[in-house]
Amino acid sequence: MGKKSYLFGSTIIAALGGLLFGFDTAVISGTTDSLKQVYHLDSWWLGFTVATALIGTIIGSIAVGRPTDRYGRRAILMVIGVFYFVSAVGSALAWDWYSFCFFRFLGGLGVGGASVVSPMYIAEISPTRLRGRLVAITQFNIVFGILLAFFSNYLIADLDLGEAEWRWMFGVEAVPAAAFFFLLFLTPRSPRWLLMQSRADEARTVLSRLGVDGETAEEEIRQIEASLDLAHHSVREPFFCRTYRVPILLAVAIAAFNQLSGINALMYYAPNIFKMAGAGENLALLQTVAVGGTNLLFTMAALAVIDHFGRKKLMIVGSIGYILSLAVTAWAFYTYGAEFKASAGAIKALEAAQQATADPGTIAGLQNTASQAIEAASGGSSIVMISLLVFIASHAFGQGAVIWVFISEVFPNRVRARGQALGSFTHWFMAAAVTWTFPAIAEWSGAHVFAFYAAMMVLQLVWVLFVMPETKGVPLEQIQKKLGIE
Repeated sequence: MGKKSYLFGSTIIAALGGLLFGFDTAVISGTTDSLKQVYHLDSWWLGFTVATALIGTIIGSIAVGRPTDRYGRRAILMVIGVFYFVSAVGSALAWDWYSFCFFRFLGGLGVGGASVVSPMYIAEISPTRLRGRLVAITQFNIVFGILLAFFSNYLIADLDLGEAEWRWMFGVEAVPAAAFFFLLFLTPRSPRWLLMQSRADEARTVLSRLGVDGETAEEEIRQIEASLDLAHHSVREPFFCRTYRVPILLAVAIAAFNQLSGINALMYYAPNIFKMAGAGENLALLQTVAVGGTNLLFTMAALAVIDHFGRKKLMIVGSIGYILSLAVTAWAFYTYGAEFKASAGAIKALEAAQQATADPGTIAGLQNTASQAIEAASGGSSIVMISLLVFIASHAFGQGAVIWVFISEVFPNRVRARGQALGSFTHWFMAAAVTWTFPAIAEWSGAHVFAFYAAMMVLQLVWVLFVMPETKGVPLEQIQKKLGIE
């Protein structure tokens, strides 16, 4: 295998943690109605059930930092692969609500860990000129995983598997999880982690296999050792201190804004949102696939330009797109709210009659009522659909492409694992809060919730313009100097 092939192969394998992250995040969107029926959940408890995995991500993201420093990035990725596999099989075979929540929590531990370790590992094996694009492959795989989950849900729903349908939606994740675990044996250890363990000879060997020539490798090792500066800074030194204040604030801000856009509400509840806007179940699932496809397309565009245009420009473009699309979505719910409720109610009544095998005359009447209601709401439904596609495109091209790259760059080598864990913890804490509360708030007012997200994105734009530094093309060891860290 050539050195470039080895680098890209190792990157793609590590980024499979992101694919499983995306799949695990989105797969539950197709099962929410079944979960409500099987476990008799109201909107509040549905939100909690969906957020169970996110509670796991919070714990997984904050707990993974020290084990990653102690046992290595690759070893922890293998443990994450095991968690994904057990979660997929367990969620599919869950015998009651408690067991289901436990296995979803276990998958959340994997997602939280992967959101820290996958981008950090890739950043540490990547040459400076390719780092943005290679780390962004994690985001590409997250998005690809989301699209696979949406498409998988659509295909499984089309098979009409009855009461076991939702179980198959969760169970299929076991296949890529097993592949991820075994493929990791083909990847190297992080050279920066090896140097943290005083294993310089192994680090040289890895750098050579990754395509770094002799003189360049020695210079890179000197820079890494200077950054680690273990004679003056222990890897066990306090993290929350004045020295690391700037990167800590940057990581917390970008991670919090990521979720205050409402992105995870769309990922977890996309079919529900489209039903709120008057779509039937099959159309809602198909529209969700369109969301996943748009996400993938614009992530690929961002991947191609992130090292050319830089992180900050992508964030500016994405923020403006967020504000416009969310504001229009809120306006649509304000303007067409009555039509949306009438359409959703008519569809629900028709589905209930069909499940109860009502007489043909009753069903025909309800079909006619539903058709009229859907037609009345169609204008607003189209506006919501287009606006949310613009929203997901803005996310994919901006925040989605930048967040994990940026967080993996702003912390010095000696605290990068803990810094990445803090950023990921903030991201998932906010995700849990948004995901848990969204069903209840949206049931009260879909317009208000999207208006709030739009207002938060105005604040993000201000932060990007006046606070966020550009890290494009700057070696990892130089970024800490740029942020005033000695």
